[in-house]
Amino acid sequence: MAVAAEHIGVHPKTLRRRIADGTLTGYRIGRMVRVDLDEVARCLITTITTTRTVA
Repeated sequence: MAVAAEHIGVHPKTLRRRIADGTLTGYRIGRMVRVDLDEVARCLITTITTTRTVA
């Protein structure tokens, strides 16, 4: 999970909170929790649009 958090630039606790609130699916393997990087990108990364034009 730390690699996924580093990949998108958030703290691992953020991913844990998203798993707890149901936004993200966590997969427990032994004591470790894994997440799907594609799901992380799809659920947590949003595009910010702007109306500003470059002069």
